[in-house]
Amino acid sequence: MRIAVLVKHVPDAQFDREIAGENLTTVRAESILSELDEYALEAALQLVEAHGGAAAGHRITAITMGPPAAVAAVKKSLQIGADDGAHLSDEALSGSDASATSRALAALLEHLGPFDLVLTGMASTDGETSLVPAQLAERLSLPQVTFAAALEATTESGEWTLTARRDNDTFAETVQAPLPALVSVTDQINDPRYPNFKGIMAAKKKQIQTLSLADIGVGADEVGLAGSWTRVEAAAPRPPRSQGVVITDEGDAGIRLVDFLAGQKLL
Repeated sequence: MRIAVLVKHVPDAQFDREIAGENLTTVRAESILSELDEYALEAALQLVEAHGGAAAGHRITAITMGPPAAVAAVKKSLQIGADDGAHLSDEALSGSDASATSRALAALLEHLGPFDLVLTGMASTDGETSLVPAQLAERLSLPQVTFAAALEATTESGEWTLTARRDNDTFAETVQAPLPALVSVTDQINDPRYPNFKGIMAAKKKQIQTLSLADIGVGADEVGLAGSWTRVEAAAPRPPRSQGVVITDEGDAGIRLVDFLAGQKLL
């Protein structure tokens, strides 16, 4: 089984997000591997380990797209346990929305594949649209399972079947799909592991392939702002938080507090 895990280099949530430049794109100076993608990587590792690991011929490829610095997301994935990586990097990708992103990733996966399974997080922590997995499945003509909270794979006569549990507010459902397939997983599916010293050292010997749009047969007009269905027209800093209401107790603080909450329709 060959698994592709899509990972993304996103702005660190510990810092304020900024939008800048003529095209109003996100500033990515302080960026890390998206936390939600770590759940997808852990799901891939657990699937592989349950079926004999690399010794049984299973392989995990961490894949990303973005500027040169985005390769850091792949490098951390290799430290955690992925076998190899690929980085699509091209200046024309700047400003790509979900549609253009899925277009580029679909071509990249087709170039690197075939893959038996494509795993993604439930969303990226910068865009938070959850659109790319579904669009990618459509472009690749793959069955898709979204928001999987549990995942297992079984094989019979060489044919793989994926079983996933999807949790809703009041019920859970179990769905199955034949491989190849695309699955997005939630942050409830597992507890991602951390890179250990052995993994960090081993990652230095693992291969990362860097490709351009020309390498995967995608034109510059199909991605970036030119190939996007949406674009940011305007952006402004979030206004500073206003001071809250201070109630000084003069014997009627409880009444005034209730009146305030009622006025805010919180009671």
